[in-house]
Amino acid sequence: MTDAQVYNDLISLPDSLKQEAIDFISFLKQKTKLKQKKRPLGLAKGKIVIKENFDDPIPGFEEYL
Repeated sequence: MTDAQVYNDLISLPDSLKQEAIDFISFLKQKTKLKQKKRPLGLAKGKIVIKENFDDPIPGFEEYL
């Protein structure tokens, strides 16, 4: 859907529904702001450990390599 289609649909609504559509758009904007909240860095520091043999071949999968 293009911006022009959204605009045409919006202007074709009666005034009472236009206000409802504007309220819904405001709600959607607020909802996206909540999702974009940045998480603090370093929350998992020291909790994740990669073992020394991480890159070693897995026994039993030699024929797939």
